[in-house]
Amino acid sequence: MPDLSIIKILKVFIISGLCLILLGHYLLMSDLFDAINSVQRITISAICIAIGILFSLPTKIYLTIYLMHLEAKHKKLKKIELTVKDN
Repeated sequence: MPDLSIIKILKVFIISGLCLILLGHYLLMSDLFDAINSVQRITISAICIAIGILFSLPTKIYLTIYLMHLEAKHKKLKKIELTVKDN
């Protein structure tokens, strides 16, 4: 899979994770549910926040490591080009 498509997919996961976290917070703070459904409201909000965190955090870590790998590869190629030009 090309590098740009992997990065785009990871960014989509990060954005969807952040949206789920915000949705969970909104559901927790809003008055959309009655007092009767308070346990269900907390459960639904917690599920949204948990899934959002699962989408958001690991993809950020993977994206950072992946971009560091690409940067190292780019520096290595640049170093090889400089040594070829000097010879």
